[in-house]
Amino acid sequence: MLKKISGKIKYYRKQFVLSYLPKICVRSGFLSSIYYCFFNPAFRREHRATLAGIVKHLNESKKIKANYFLLVRNTHRIEKGLLMKPKKDVFAKDYIVETIDSFVNIWKQAKEDHLQVKWFHDVLSEYFKTSAKDEFVNKQFQRFLTVTQQNGLSFQQQGSFIPYHRQLENRSQINYEEFYKLARQRRSVRWFLNQPVPRNLIELAIAAANQSPSACNRQPFSFRIIDDPNLVKTAVSLPMGTAGYSHTIPVLIVVVGNLDAYFSERDRHIIYIDGSLAAMSFMFALETLGLSSCSINWPDIEEREGMMEKFLKLEKHQRPIMCLGVGYPDPEGMVAYSQKRALSELAIYN
Repeated sequence: MLKKISGKIKYYRKQFVLSYLPKICVRSGFLSSIYYCFFNPAFRREHRATLAGIVKHLNESKKIKANYFLLVRNTHRIEKGLLMKPKKDVFAKDYIVETIDSFVNIWKQAKEDHLQVKWFHDVLSEYFKTSAKDEFVNKQFQRFLTVTQQNGLSFQQQGSFIPYHRQLENRSQINYEEFYKLARQRRSVRWFLNQPVPRNLIELAIAAANQSPSACNRQPFSFRIIDDPNLVKTAVSLPMGTAGYSHTIPVLIVVVGNLDAYFSERDRHIIYIDGSLAAMSFMFALETLGLSSCSINWPDIEEREGMMEKFLKLEKHQRPIMCLGVGYPDPEGMVAYSQKRALSELAIYN
């Protein structure tokens, strides 16, 4: 009897929390926060991951003074200042000190094959060279000059990594018809051949994905590649939606976002935008290499989040964004037709 009563209480409580209470709490931001604070824990992991990222970012930028993401962001901000029309005589004074702080400590540990470090150096060199005379900026230039002279690096890549005019002779020869054909060719493949996927092909596709746009060039993501057959068996069971075909997936890739790329909650969504932009380029590149893929949604369910965190040994500031099954497509396997929405529903002007 007590068990029956207890069951009914749990049922009605669940109905109240999921059906009735949201209608009340949706009326304001404060009530919405109360709902997710006390009644629904769905966002707790995101809250903690965002805070963990901010704490790590601030520690590296303020205490250690060697924040790589900050240096990437500020170098890109300086690039944008250099290409402005007209360019200001002096700019970036509000963030040049923190930029040089991180540059100095990162430069000391840099290796000559690290081309992004060369980019830092070249953009900052151009900034100091083209800035008008300014005592404040000149002090930072002296710091820059001191560390680069003491720690000279000879990069293998020639040329200067600074803003440039796009060269028409280097343009791709792919026309729209061929690109649209590629877009139609790319479909979610769920049947793969029992054939190993060469790692160099995956890396070629990632190299293409690496050219995708990213907010302030921070690229707050990584591709976690699982190609060991024994590990793949476990990995394919972590996301939902793989029932019936997971056994045919030879490689599973998890796109992971890094929330330590940001100093504020305002940018917490960018891991999903930038990670997805890169994933789309990656999938197109796979098709050109004879491989196919299936993008697999990652559900924000605490139990599965915990399993993925343990499996990939993720830090608290890292979040899974999506999964991708990759392999050689089975010519005997079919793909869904998946008719897309009408253009008139997507293109909305003014």
